Amino acid sequence: MFLNAILAGFLLVSCNKEEGYTGFVDPDAGKNAEISLSTDKAAYAPGETVTFTASQMPAGAIYIRYRHLGENLGEQAATGTSWTWTAPDKDFTGYLVEVYQKSSEGETILATIGVDVSSDWTRFPRYGFLSSFGEMPQSGIEGVIDNLNRHHINGVQFQDWHYKHHWPLGGTRENPLATYLDIASRTTCLSTLQAYIEKIHSCGMKAIFYNLCFGALDDAAQDGVNERWYIFQDNNHAQKDVHALSAPFKSSIYLLDPGNSEWQEYIGERNDDVYAVLDFDGYQIDQLGSRGTRYNYDGQTVDLPGGYASFIRAMKSLHPQKRLVMNAVSGYGAEQIVGTGQVDFCYNEMWGSEDQFTDLRSTIEANDTYSGGTLKTVFAAYMNYDLANNMGTFNTPGVLLTNAVIFALGGAHLELGEHMLCKEYFPNSNLGMSSELQEAMVAYYDFLVAYENLLRDGGQINDVTVRSTDGKLSFAAWAPTLGSVVTLGRKVGERQVIHLLNFSQANSLSWRDLNGTMPEPQTVESATVEIDTQQPVDRVWMASPDINGGAVRELAFEKTASGISVTLPSIKYWDMLVLEQD
Repeated sequence: MFLNAILAGFLLVSCNKEEGYTGFVDPDAGKNAEISLSTDKAAYAPGETVTFTASQMPAGAIYIRYRHLGENLGEQAATGTSWTWTAPDKDFTGYLVEVYQKSSEGETILATIGVDVSSDWTRFPRYGFLSSFGEMPQSGIEGVIDNLNRHHINGVQFQDWHYKHHWPLGGTRENPLATYLDIASRTTCLSTLQAYIEKIHSCGMKAIFYNLCFGALDDAAQDGVNERWYIFQDNNHAQKDVHALSAPFKSSIYLLDPGNSEWQEYIGERNDDVYAVLDFDGYQIDQLGSRGTRYNYDGQTVDLPGGYASFIRAMKSLHPQKRLVMNAVSGYGAEQIVGTGQVDFCYNEMWGSEDQFTDLRSTIEANDTYSGGTLKTVFAAYMNYDLANNMGTFNTPGVLLTNAVIFALGGAHLELGEHMLCKEYFPNSNLGMSSELQEAMVAYYDFLVAYENLLRDGGQINDVTVRSTDGKLSFAAWAPTLGSVVTLGRKVGERQVIHLLNFSQANSLSWRDLNGTMPEPQTVESATVEIDTQQPVDRVWMASPDINGGAVRELAFEKTASGISVTLPSIKYWDMLVLEQD
């Protein structure tokens, strides 16, 4: 994460804020629905009890319905603002819970929430972050994690929590420091770290600590780091490779050979200290992308990707029960990282060289190839990056269109923490979230969970032809095309899934929306389309995070010579159509 823009990002954010809590706004602020829902955990084991809480229950006939994809698993009358449900025994399954009201005119969806029943986060990782660890009240800590829990975040990366890169724990395991200064001279409190981890675990999440695989500060020699372990810009070890930083950072970061076994043993012992004092579940390993030709102390060329693989294997050998994630910056070393078989998922930090929506798909496909389709992809992809050079607000259309594409492709997006992420320096909170974006993000993450078995659970991307029959929409098959609704098909078992991604008013094919100029698409209602399909179709339904919190909507259809004709109730950013046969 320490790339060249880090200092610029630092200068615009108050990094000495002692309390650490930036006050992430309630995701239900300004919500139009009568009811907001929450669950006690981000994910559940099969057969575990799920506890729901509603902000209120209005008068009248209110019911609760449990769905898996288009199937109704059961329902009950609402009798209060809190109730429980025993999760089904099937592992790695997403559900949508709908609270609705019956009347003579039919049903009205009042609120929805997703439920993930998964015994391990690696199947459907949803990654969040923390970046400020000064003195905080317990209420502040609980507020931050409760917000992440509402978005079903099941793993949390602790960014820039450490004392020194080569000595991450403040103090020693026998005598840990109560407070210390991090790399940016901000105060970190041991009690805050411990309280965060405890709260995270109570919500069924993983707590993962961040550190480079090869970083040392300028005082590393006095802490036992050997000169022979570094990498150098020349072959006679005159100039160490360095990531230069200036004040308020307390040191530049000097780079070591990640494949050096003595360095691996040294940092492994320092991680022993971390695990002895803090109940972290694992290690988020970082790198700095391609460094060009670099040398070890003996003048030999260093194979960094090979060194990353060696480092991962060493860390797993030293702490076999701990989880590992490693960043592939712009894809650098991705094949070697994934090829170890020791990381929980693929983690790609995306930059300007891969700023197109098509790059998101090609990255996922590359990761699928490297892992044999066994690992999911999480993107560290910073939205509105140039806009964040000043204080402001995230551009909702840019964020939602990017998330729609990432989620439809089967990926996830590292973006939520104490604030929403806009820069590689995670404490940067220059951009806030509007109430509209907050509300939409809850719906999008509910959708990601509820339909995870169609979005992220295998299947095969395929081409499906969709045509407008009333002229209200223009369709184009993937790749994204300005002025069109882009179709992306995925065959999942006997279901044909068709994602409709609305680029009709888009002004760019870059997911970054650098300056926050992506326009809001117009909502198009009652658009009739024809879909070419050779398979028998007995049922058509749709769901959208933009409509009724992702609730299932059955659609009438007619058979045509080439497939079916159906009318879309509406489309804004993203609709998901599902064609089924009995």
